[in-house]
Amino acid sequence: MGIEITGILGLLLLIVDIYAIVKIMGSGASTGAKVLWILLILVLPLVGIIIWILAGPGGNRARA
Repeated sequence: MGIEITGILGLLLLIVDIYAIVKIMGSGASTGAKVLWILLILVLPLVGIIIWILAGPGGNRARA
């Protein structure tokens, strides 16, 4: 009874997941934070990406 993402949407989600993981690995965050973000994206791909977009890379922009 879960949400099933296949075809083009599944491919797009995979591409965005890989992009996010590469950006996380290259960030200046601590190793622990990187591991937590990557685990979140791998365990909950769609929800993890949404949370990462909202709180991850743009988290410091609100203070500028």
